Amino acid sequence: QVQLVESGGGLVQAGGSLRLSCAASGRAVGSYGMGWFRQAPGKERLFVAATRWSVDSTYYADSVKGRFTISTDNAKNTVYLQMNSLKPEDTAVYYCGAVRVGSYRRPNDYNCWGQGTQVTVSS
Repeated sequence: QVQLVESGGGLVQAGGSLRLSCAASGRAVGSYGMGWFRQAPGKERLFVAATRWSVDSTYYADSVKGRFTISTDNAKNTVYLQMNSLKPEDTAVYYCGAVRVGSYRRPNDYNCWGQGTQVTVSS
């Protein structure tokens, strides 16, 4: 089982930037795909971005393409989400997840989640 701990959320003005971190620990971390999702109050959890360790493949939701960048630091077992040009509609709790098999884009396929970190973008 993998354990995930997110950090880096906060309050930022529209147009600003934040970087989220997700520290992974546990067995066979490298065998999981890693994804970021977000969930606004009363809404479903939505895919944001995904990648794999040591593989130069990244996937993004259309709503964040060109503004957000997902990356990994394999030595630190940490996944990052760099968020630029933030908009008020990016406001949500952001979750890091790990998926063994299945689709990166489907939250039900994920094996475990972090506790979430709040991102608030003011207009």
